[in-house]
Amino acid sequence: MRFLFSLKTPIKPLPYYYLSTRLLSSSRFNNSPTSMAIPPPPSAKSVAAVDSEVGLAKRSWIKFRRESVLALYTPFVLCLASGNLRVETFRHYIAQDVYFLRAFAQAYELAEECADDDDAKISISELRKAVLEELKMHNSFVQEWGSDLAKESSVNSATVKYTDFLLATASGKVEGVKGPGKLATPFEKTKVAAYTLGAMTPCMRLYAYLGKEFEALLDLHEGSHPYRKWIENYSSEGFQASAVQTEDLLDKLSVSLTGEELDIIEKLYHQAMKLEIDFFSAQPVVQPTVVPLTKEHNPAEDRLMLFSDFDLTCTVVDSSAILAEIAIVTAPKSDQSQPENQLARMSSADLRNTWGLLSRQYTEEYEQCIESIMPPEKVDKFKYEDLRKALEQLSDFEKRANDRVIESGVLKGLNHEDIKRAGERLILQDGCTTFFQKVVKNVNLNANVHVLSYCWCGDLIRSAFSSAGDLPELNIHSNEFTFIESISTGEIDKKVESPIDKVQAFKNILNNCSNDRRNLTVYIGDSIGDLLCLLEADIGIVIGSSSSLRRVASQFGVSFVPLFPGLVKKQKECGEGESSSWKGLSGILYTVSSWAEIHAFILGC
Repeated sequence: MRFLFSLKTPIKPLPYYYLSTRLLSSSRFNNSPTSMAIPPPPSAKSVAAVDSEVGLAKRSWIKFRRESVLALYTPFVLCLASGNLRVETFRHYIAQDVYFLRAFAQAYELAEECADDDDAKISISELRKAVLEELKMHNSFVQEWGSDLAKESSVNSATVKYTDFLLATASGKVEGVKGPGKLATPFEKTKVAAYTLGAMTPCMRLYAYLGKEFEALLDLHEGSHPYRKWIENYSSEGFQASAVQTEDLLDKLSVSLTGEELDIIEKLYHQAMKLEIDFFSAQPVVQPTVVPLTKEHNPAEDRLMLFSDFDLTCTVVDSSAILAEIAIVTAPKSDQSQPENQLARMSSADLRNTWGLLSRQYTEEYEQCIESIMPPEKVDKFKYEDLRKALEQLSDFEKRANDRVIESGVLKGLNHEDIKRAGERLILQDGCTTFFQKVVKNVNLNANVHVLSYCWCGDLIRSAFSSAGDLPELNIHSNEFTFIESISTGEIDKKVESPIDKVQAFKNILNNCSNDRRNLTVYIGDSIGDLLCLLEADIGIVIGSSSSLRRVASQFGVSFVPLFPGLVKKQKECGEGESSSWKGLSGILYTVSSWAEIHAFILGC
């Protein structure tokens, strides 16, 4: 059971105010007490609004953070971070980067000519000098290898596309902007300087980000890293300061621009981020890599079995809270008579009180149950069977809690159409839908996708995926409401109530697969209810930050490893001749903060 957020992270009861404003309109009732109109969710801009005090550069970096993740997980960047990138690949990259940096310096020069503020000119000049110093570093690599790589390597199309974009922008060749020979006023020239910085800032921030990410992993390499000099340059205080200086300059140059002009800068920023990904992806990595996971996938021999939880793994709000809110807002008022031909229901006030009592009782007993199953001391070695026995006790508790909900009658009288409409308006985690769409529509993957959920009503899940991403191909395994003439009876057809039920469903699905292909299983979840499935899968990915999951799992010897550092370690082992295969029951789970990481790891860019 997933009850009012409590199973994930036991907190205060149902957030009625949140659900009412997000899911229900002010005129949410039609004349019928069992029918409600649910408006569309707030726009992406209003949901993801960033503090207005944050500058344009920072807002853009946050908005397009997905692209930075995709860049981080490219095979070239991962191999570079691991230290086992083949030298010939690094040489090719340096040659491409030399060509790129020369264009970068030229773009700064053009931006300096357009800036009409002396301080801005000085800042741009300083940044240009920093690029020339960066070129000197690249030349030192050339001297080490005894050749002029910039002359020996031909420029690839991704590099040309990126440099053409930069120089065109710096020359004023931006859609909706006058050409370079027609810049009549200093303000128009300043706009071009701002546009140029909008196209250049992502590169600086991305390299500063990669430098710090790599620096944090250096201690994994016991002293020597073949590309330490590269890492130290981009993680240095000097380069980090240059990245901040570029961002500050973009903010300054854009302060007087109109909303339409700021939108142009945002588009340029996004385009530059995508060109960075293309630049990294174009580097000739010919060695075995652990990303993307499906790189070596052969549909004739392999089958990708993808499993995911639903509540708070795919969704922003827990489904039990939504079902509770539907019940409350469609229930009759205390002084309202009920039609004789409808199921008798509690009043909205009684329902609200009952939900509150159920939630508090669940939270208190949940904490007691968790404490009772914890070993007195953290175990030295992971033992799956010990954890499973402990979670059997939690499973018994979950089933008793479900029984209380059914007996209370709070789920009685919900209209099937209201549930479907709520599912259609359900806000899913950013990137979740896109990921599943890419998987199910790629016929070369031969992938099966299964959603295993404690949700009380599978129709809510089906409606959410069908509406959000046209994903009827997903296999939903959850509990189901029972209905009489489209009105819920209050009973639940129980199928997946506990961690034991989930892992049994997981195993049954795999047992029912034909033996004509090798299965690679991936499970994505966020709670204790997912723990056994996460461990049974070849790759278990934990999204979110459930403290109860980590507390219980860690006490039983489970290790949590951030995905990117885990992949760097695995890539390093791959370069040393060790197997890069994945196997379940290792006691290791990989953690991510977003679906973008999952997408980048499994599917790539």
